[in-house]
Amino acid sequence: MLKATLLKATEAGGKILQQYFNGPFEVSSKSTLNDLVTEVDKKSEAAIISTIHEAFPDHFILSEEVGEIRKNSEVKWIIDPIDGTVNFANGIPLCCVSIGVEKDGEMVLGAVYNPFMNELFIAEKGKGATLNDKPIKVSSNTNIARSCLVTGFAYKWEDSVNSPLAVFERVIKQGLPIRRLGSAAIDLCWVACGRFDGFYEHALHAWDAAAGYLIVEEAGGKVTDFNGGKYSPYQQTILATNGHIHEPLANLVNGK
Repeated sequence: MLKATLLKATEAGGKILQQYFNGPFEVSSKSTLNDLVTEVDKKSEAAIISTIHEAFPDHFILSEEVGEIRKNSEVKWIIDPIDGTVNFANGIPLCCVSIGVEKDGEMVLGAVYNPFMNELFIAEKGKGATLNDKPIKVSSNTNIARSCLVTGFAYKWEDSVNSPLAVFERVIKQGLPIRRLGSAAIDLCWVACGRFDGFYEHALHAWDAAAGYLIVEEAGGKVTDFNGGKYSPYQQTILATNGHIHEPLANLVNGK
């Protein structure tokens, strides 16, 4: 029942994205000028939450736009109605619906759906990860010098030894190809299916990575914080790789 509702909610959000893609729709700013939210984020979120509460009215919701809908429940739904809102607002089809399901403090289900590429990634704890119902695995590359990486940048940060710009400079000085897609959920899924060998980012929220990190782990990858510690979507730094390049990428990110 949980998985069926997850799929139904993901599809409901995806339909809203398709319906409004290329506008017109209202766009406004949140924390900074380019930290955008659109009316489509809110419509997608409403459709997702309505679908979940139709099946499970007593479940806890944590969603990017409405925040927390607190319930006394062992199950929490962690929702990003559009991951990649800036892309969506500019007609760039690298954006998605991302929903993670946490039970008793453990992520047990995750779905990431990019309706514009018709790609639905799903993971269930202990049962592997799929792309459009076909099993996926992380890449087998063992050489960081031949790795293809992806990252993202926050809308604001302070300069420091390990600021996003400083780390990015270290990576490109190694001659490594690194991309910036604008959606952490998609970044993680593309690590999971072997398109990228590794991903790191400095400042994520729970809804950005709750589904994607489970998808990476269930595809055989490794996910930690920058220091190699156990990953939690409630802390900001994330390092996700195929496992083989995890330590050397961590050293590069940390300036070691």
